[in-house]
Amino acid sequence: MKHLAQTLKALSDPIRLRIVILLQAEGELCVCDLMAVLKLPQSTVSRHLAYLKRSCWVDIRRQGVWMHYALSKESCDICNDLLLILKQHASNLPEAKSDRKALAAFLKTKIDSPCP
Repeated sequence: MKHLAQTLKALSDPIRLRIVILLQAEGELCVCDLMAVLKLPQSTVSRHLAYLKRSCWVDIRRQGVWMHYALSKESCDICNDLLLILKQHASNLPEAKSDRKALAAFLKTKIDSPCP
């Protein structure tokens, strides 16, 4: 029961939910990508990502000094089922569409250079 509560609580915050939906749509993103889309400081984005990591939603990959985040490859059945529901219902919400559009615009300006 505790795992289920923590899994659901992780998605109860709008910022964390937006992060999960973005990672589901885009695969892997670094903190600077998420900062640009969410318009939040690095500390806030990192705090939400740490919460998602503790809740088994995301995996972290280090590349040099940069941390890259992706949805966990070893998600539990509950997470996998919730991701299917999000894909069916949340990915078409106006906020999700706006986030994907903002990310696409940011990635066009990001020329093979590391995050700012």
